[in-house]
Amino acid sequence: MKVGIFTLGCKVNAYESEYVLSLFKEKGYEIGNFTEVCDIYIINTCSVTNTSDAKSRKMIHQAIRRNPDACVVAMGCFIEANKDIHIDGVDILIGNKDKSKIVSLVEEYFENKKEIRNLYKDLGTEFENMEIHSFEGRTRAFVKIQDGCENYCTYCIIPYVRGKCRSKDPDLVVEEITTLVNNGYQEIVLTGIHTGNYGADLTISFASLLERIVKIPKIHRLRISSIEATELNDRVLKLLENNSVIANHLHIPLQSGSKNIMKAMNRKYQKEEYEEIIKKIRSIRPDISISTDVIVGFPGETPEDFEESYEFCKKIGFSKIHVFPYSLRSGTAAAKFKNQIDSKIKKERVQKLTELSNQLEEKYMKQFIDEEVEVLVERSSNGESIGHTSNFLLVKIPREYHQEDLVTVKVEKIEYPYCIAK
Repeated sequence: MKVGIFTLGCKVNAYESEYVLSLFKEKGYEIGNFTEVCDIYIINTCSVTNTSDAKSRKMIHQAIRRNPDACVVAMGCFIEANKDIHIDGVDILIGNKDKSKIVSLVEEYFENKKEIRNLYKDLGTEFENMEIHSFEGRTRAFVKIQDGCENYCTYCIIPYVRGKCRSKDPDLVVEEITTLVNNGYQEIVLTGIHTGNYGADLTISFASLLERIVKIPKIHRLRISSIEATELNDRVLKLLENNSVIANHLHIPLQSGSKNIMKAMNRKYQKEEYEEIIKKIRSIRPDISISTDVIVGFPGETPEDFEESYEFCKKIGFSKIHVFPYSLRSGTAAAKFKNQIDSKIKKERVQKLTELSNQLEEKYMKQFIDEEVEVLVERSSNGESIGHTSNFLLVKIPREYHQEDLVTVKVEKIEYPYCIAK
């Protein structure tokens, strides 16, 4: 039988989908494309915004229409957030638990032809172990080290659908990364729902895990998918200073540079604290790329609040800002806040901050003209190769290389969003 999967949302979902496919492969199932007729469809859903919910529903209905006789599995955050949901044509519903049991659940459905609903009041405190040996079609491999979040930012549904913080056993993390490195992956990306909080439930720390990972033989590049400013403590910074294997790029979410809005969002730091941490990082690695996330149009964000946030982003000098208009998410505290911002104003603020991001990104890229950079090749065609550097520069090379080749080239010029190599 043929299996097709569609993944919405974050890197954690991407990892979990790859793991699910590996389980089906091991059992001898054929892996197909979600857009073709399959016997089993799996939709790994997202619920970070109301729009994500709508996209999840859309993909579920597409699968049902494509083959009404297929076994349709809906799993993940959208289902977790809507435990009472019933969708005609969906045969298996699971949230963010029991993904490792997916094959046995599908086989149970085919045997009994009865709807299966594996949904729980509480996701518990145990990390659901998953392990992958390859990441189909990708040059970098994600490794999920952590699940859950307990920050309860007022705009975010994730703590409610992912549960309490749970960490993977450090021995299993090291074992999985070692296998992936030995299987030829040049870059490993550590990912989780609250990655930097790794180990809080195990009485160990994220830094202690990093100390073990950087010692894995033959590991070339280790990337941290995202980390909060407050988790970049002195021990982590020392590792950053002394280990070139850690990628020269950090993604450190800001969400707002306005004191008032930070407080309303229930962020766990002050502007001054965030800025001080950035200064420490740059004293260690002056040319590091630092990207961030910023939400504009949060309820109650005045023009003065937006300008304060804009100027703070400009002052920090991020290499890239991922800009998001605030999206009302039912079930969160902010959904009940007064002074919701008009969509037209949100759009204007998104445009202004995006323009700043483009300017800052191009300025950062220009630092590397006439510099040699090491590129991990991701794709090649028509006499060109494209890939990323350790500091996440997107480089176009006028020669074809194999996927996953590491090549050293000199940057000749900038044609945004590319660095053009000689």
